[in-house]
Amino acid sequence: MSDYHLRIATLDDQDTLIAHRVAMFHDMGLAFDPARLAEAFRPWLVAHMTAGDYRAWVVEDAAGAIAAGGGLTLIAWPPGPRHDGDRIAFVYNVYTEPAHRHHGLARRVMEAIHEFCRAEGIGSVALNASQFGQPLYESLGYQVTTSPMMFLSLE
Repeated sequence: MSDYHLRIATLDDQDTLIAHRVAMFHDMGLAFDPARLAEAFRPWLVAHMTAGDYRAWVVEDAAGAIAAGGGLTLIAWPPGPRHDGDRIAFVYNVYTEPAHRHHGLARRVMEAIHEFCRAEGIGSVALNASQFGQPLYESLGYQVTTSPMMFLSLE
């Protein structure tokens, strides 16, 4: 792990953060237009990183190249059966470059996310897990819920 360095992502990292989001969906086998997604994600990323409601972390290799990353959005959320706070963190874009997989980098990103949430008084973290990420998240204590998320596109 000494060959890797975790740091907070900045807007200077946006090209890599965008590439990771596109690659994540590609690896999941989803059908989509990568150029359209990248074009739509860039202004969202800039706006939300600037506002501070999207935070991201990256892991650099010994040469300074970004090997992994991930982030979260802070969401106002009413108290409920699993959560009694006023915000949750929703994790997105956890991705590791193929050449750097199986070195614990995604776990490192998730641990940084958990540290940040604890420091901010955020007691609940949610995410949508791919088949690739689910074993990691379960090892960190995440549980699959019985209440499935549903989605409707109005476009």
